[in-house]
Amino acid sequence: MNDYTPILCALHDSYELACMRNLVDLVIWQNSDGHILRQKLRYLTIDTCNGEEFLIAADEHGTQRRIRLDMIQSRPPGS
Repeated sequence: MNDYTPILCALHDSYELACMRNLVDLVIWQNSDGHILRQKLRYLTIDTCNGEEFLIAADEHGTQRRIRLDMIQSRPPGS
């Protein structure tokens, strides 16, 4: 995967708000292999590790995904 590119503060705020509200929406992102994935997920929290930020989200079965914010192509609900 390439180096992390910080996202705009306003977009980051939208992700945090979606997490606080536990919103469910279609998330579209590129994985580390370059594949585009689409899945309806519940926004849970934002995590930071080694200077990179990640969305933690869960599918309808409760399986969690950890998605790097700069790899997400869709916008959070309400942004």
